[in-house]
Amino acid sequence: MNQDRQRFPSLGSPAVEFSEDDLALLHGLQIAPRAPWLEAAEILGAHPATLARRWERLRSAGLAWITAHLKGDPAVMVLAFVDVECAPGEREAATAALAAIPEVQTIDVGASHPDLALTVFAKSLVECSETVLPLIAEAPGVRRVQTHLCTRLHSGGHSWRLAALDRAQIAAFSELARVEPFTGSVPSGCYDLLPILARNGRASAAEISRELGRSPATAHRQLTRVVGSGMLSFRCEVAQARAGYPVACKWLAKVPPGQHAAAAAAIGGLRNLRLVASTTGQTNFTIMMWLRTVADVMTAELALQERIPGIELVESVVMLRAVKRVGVMLRPDGTTTGEVVAAPALID
Repeated sequence: MNQDRQRFPSLGSPAVEFSEDDLALLHGLQIAPRAPWLEAAEILGAHPATLARRWERLRSAGLAWITAHLKGDPAVMVLAFVDVECAPGEREAATAALAAIPEVQTIDVGASHPDLALTVFAKSLVECSETVLPLIAEAPGVRRVQTHLCTRLHSGGHSWRLAALDRAQIAAFSELARVEPFTGSVPSGCYDLLPILARNGRASAAEISRELGRSPATAHRQLTRVVGSGMLSFRCEVAQARAGYPVACKWLAKVPPGQHAAAAAAIGGLRNLRLVASTTGQTNFTIMMWLRTVADVMTAELALQERIPGIELVESVVMLRAVKRVGVMLRPDGTTTGEVVAAPALID
């Protein structure tokens, strides 16, 4: 088992509802989401058809899924964290309305303030301030909105791993994840592939050809360009609680200016990390982790303080559940409904 990254052991941890074979497959797909079954089978010592059936079982049950989404790089777009306060008794109505907004990519329900924590993608500050934020503020049940702009995304959910593979297997899947880079301008027709890949990050050129009514050669060329451009982040996600991590906690913190990169690197070995970002606002550093129990919140805080000298943990919020994660709609138990509200292409 890979021991490179530290996790927080807990007494009475929730049961993991995946088999060891499931976890190995999912870890491999987290590293190389589009890995061919033949090559993946060689690494895992299984038959390709067995892996395909296993994946289809997990996918059809909503326990795991592969999606593709814009990377959320603050250098090329606006990535905002928006806290929403709802009117009493109106949180469900607000959640339903906000989930339908494509730019609202992730929605977490807080156990305390805020009622809802949103992750928003926008093309520009103008679009964010004049179009997206007013849509959020005007949604039924929304009483107050507070926005923090991300200035640097140090780590995201796409880099979270289950740690079910050994080092050799990790290295082999990492090789499968390598793609031929495409450095030219991505033709506008390629953006038609984004909604398809958001629904199914493993979609083949043949599937894309059939859905878009394009020749197989054209679909293959466009898919290669989109994947090679690096504009998308492909990720294999799992139902959070079923994987044994039912608790999500977010911290708003202060880190001395100029020390953000070092702080992110210092906690990079914590396997529970789901988000590390520098932001604007009264706090300037946001961290999110998936944990096994609420008791692990204190353990995590101690680890953060030990690894980042001078960090001030201003506020912590435990999330009751996720409603939407990078466009993918979730049930209360964390499994996916299969519905995807993909972000707009964010191109001129």
